[in-house]
Amino acid sequence: QVQLVESGGGLVQAGGSLRLSCAASGSIFNINAMGWYRQVPGKQRELVAGISTGGSTIYADSVKGRFTISRDNTKNTVYLQMNSLKPEDTAVYYCNYGTYYRSTYSPVDIWGKGTLVTVSS
Repeated sequence: QVQLVESGGGLVQAGGSLRLSCAASGSIFNINAMGWYRQVPGKQRELVAGISTGGSTIYADSVKGRFTISRDNTKNTVYLQMNSLKPEDTAVYYCNYGTYYRSTYSPVDIWGKGTLVTVSS
């Protein structure tokens, strides 16, 4: 059974940093790309960043230069380092696995419970 468990969310002031972690089942981690999504109530879930099995990355324009996605294959964990946070980054953040092809990340429709990030102004 696939499991994705996100952690690391919290309340932070604008300009601050957080690092999110996602522990994934070993059966999926090493053969799949991983991604971070976020969702605000009333809006669609949006891709924040994706990383291929080989380490290639893509980012939403709104987070380029501020967020960094990485993965530790020895720990089956994907991270999202978020710097220079803005109030508009406030959302529930979810990790996900999927495919990465030609700089496009395509998610599998399996999600963890998410972790809430709140950025105060």
